Amino acid sequence: MAEAFLQYTSLAHALTDIFGRGISISHTERLSGGDINKAYALILSDGKRIFMKANAKENAAFFSAEATGLFAIASTGTIAVPHVLGAGTDDGEHVGYSFLLLDYIDPGEKDDAYWKTFARSLAALHRADCASFSSGKKFGFIENNFIGAAEQINAPSDSWVDFFRECRLAPQFKKASGYFDTAMNGKIIKLLERMENFIAEPEAPSLLHGDLWSGNLMCASGGKAVLIDPACYCGNREADIAMTELFGGFPRIFYDAYNEAYALEAGREERRDLYNLYHIVNHLNLFGRAYFTAVCDIVNEYS
Repeated sequence: MAEAFLQYTSLAHALTDIFGRGISISHTERLSGGDINKAYALILSDGKRIFMKANAKENAAFFSAEATGLFAIASTGTIAVPHVLGAGTDDGEHVGYSFLLLDYIDPGEKDDAYWKTFARSLAALHRADCASFSSGKKFGFIENNFIGAAEQINAPSDSWVDFFRECRLAPQFKKASGYFDTAMNGKIIKLLERMENFIAEPEAPSLLHGDLWSGNLMCASGGKAVLIDPACYCGNREADIAMTELFGGFPRIFYDAYNEAYALEAGREERRDLYNLYHIVNHLNLFGRAYFTAVCDIVNEYS
């Protein structure tokens, strides 16, 4: 999977290899959005438009991991993602950079069927066989990747409870330990030790998008839902659904349609905050103390 796309030693080489000799960049448009990478629309000399992400040269791993996740989702044939054209590094004129080239997604308008169609497609993704993505185990992924700018550990495991404790919450709390006093650190330790009291093993693992909030969902032309910026791994689908509710949530019609297609287990709402704790502690580590109270509130909820 990691070799499923071509790595290039320059942007010019990539464009020639993908589109043929004589193709160059006519002009570049800087696009808004994204805290980690710079985003551009590249308008080529033949009029074609493609999308490029760029970052420092030493951060090329961001893009190889993203490409692997996009290929994983695309391979299920269940839901649209941008097509990966290639990735690589370029020394540039003054400073080196890394890049990821994707098909440009023309934005569209949501129609009456948009949320139902997306929910059914996501349910199909969660039903898809993901055994080839977790190195012979049930949970994890074929490589580590990133959740935002932070490394996401995907060491394969046969236990969802162990995976969520050891590869999700424990590494984040270790990074954030300096924020907490002795009493709160004690509660965190007890929470990790008692994880099986709060979450259970799913009937089957699912390939997860991994960072499924509204900013990582696009409506393309024709009203088609497209997933972007994955942080893929094989896990309990409740973690994906929980994150859809973290930053405002999706409309009720989405959850109703998802449940009709692939019913969630009873008690999901009681586990939602625990799954979202991973993302909130990650935000505490990435963005600072503004997320401290939210983390403590959830730890207290389960203590």
